[in-house]
Amino acid sequence: MTESIMSKAATMEIPINSNGDTGTLAEDDSLEQAAKLQWSLDEKVGSSRGTRDLQQVMVSGPNLNETSIVSGGYGGTAEGIIPTSSIKGPAVRYNAEFNKRIPVTGLGSNMHHSSSSSSMTADDMTRGVAVEKLDSMKKWGLNTYKCTKQMISERFGRGSRTVDMELEAQIEVLRDTKRKYENVLRLARALTNHFYNMVQTQQALGDTFADLSQKSPELRDEFGFNAETQKLLCKNGETLLGAVNFFVSSINTLVNKTMEDTLMTIKMYENARLEFDAYRSDLEELSLGPRDAVTMARIDAAQQQYQVHKEKYERFRSDVIIKLKFLEENKVKVMHKQLLLFHNAISAYFAGNQQQLEQTLKQFNIKLRPPGADKPSWLEEQ
Repeated sequence: MTESIMSKAATMEIPINSNGDTGTLAEDDSLEQAAKLQWSLDEKVGSSRGTRDLQQVMVSGPNLNETSIVSGGYGGTAEGIIPTSSIKGPAVRYNAEFNKRIPVTGLGSNMHHSSSSSSMTADDMTRGVAVEKLDSMKKWGLNTYKCTKQMISERFGRGSRTVDMELEAQIEVLRDTKRKYENVLRLARALTNHFYNMVQTQQALGDTFADLSQKSPELRDEFGFNAETQKLLCKNGETLLGAVNFFVSSINTLVNKTMEDTLMTIKMYENARLEFDAYRSDLEELSLGPRDAVTMARIDAAQQQYQVHKEKYERFRSDVIIKLKFLEENKVKVMHKQLLLFHNAISAYFAGNQQQLEQTLKQFNIKLRPPGADKPSWLEEQ
């Protein structure tokens, strides 16, 4: 029907008026209605076909990597074709059921996943360090509480302590010996200071006598003899000072280094003993309580801690015994040499035997410092 109407419209004669205007025909309205009907039918058919194509595209999911974008009009050259695979960006696919765009995992999502996983790893590491520090502080606080409780119990006579009578006696002897040696060191330093002042006075007195011998002709010989005597005493005094300084240095090393090192080990031993007694008392208290499941678990944990601190206590106890033995041997050897040096040097000085005094220093390999060696150089003073 539509085709017959359109063919009729194509072969119809259009009358022209005398002034050149088209005439008004009765069939114009029917042609216009037929054209509108044809346009409406074409629009409906195209709309339904487009809807089916869109649904088919949404269901099948076009491969965007294989599609192309054509620039220009129909019949353009191939230069206007741009493959979509060269376009960077996240790919998407369509879900026909929910009509949504779903991103397809690609390079960008992998980079985001790797960065998020690395940040999660850093957070886990930080959290692990914090947990470790918290556990360490918790253990330290618990250990401090137990040791303080044990110390107070021992001080008020309510707690028991592990005692090694023989070792405790040796430790007490060492502490008493250290106090006495510290007194010897203090007195030896005082003697050195006083004797140094005396030598300086003798040197100044000798210089004064020598000056007066030049200015007093009638007493030249007397001032000269006294000047020579004071210079000789000053020289022997410097030699004796070298021996006494060596004695003081050796005693200082023995007291403040060797004995102090042993006392530090003894202090660690006493701390280990206190920890051992604290965990031992804790285990004894738990053993006297009820034997339910929770208490048995606590007893097992206390037993492990007790064993650990027992081994630590025994290890420090062994170290203290060994160090006390070596300290006694070293003390006898050092003091034998230093006491002999001190005796020979003092005896030779006050006997006026300069040769024996110098021989004593050679015997103990003592080298005297030249005069003015204690003073800093001009470069060090700058």
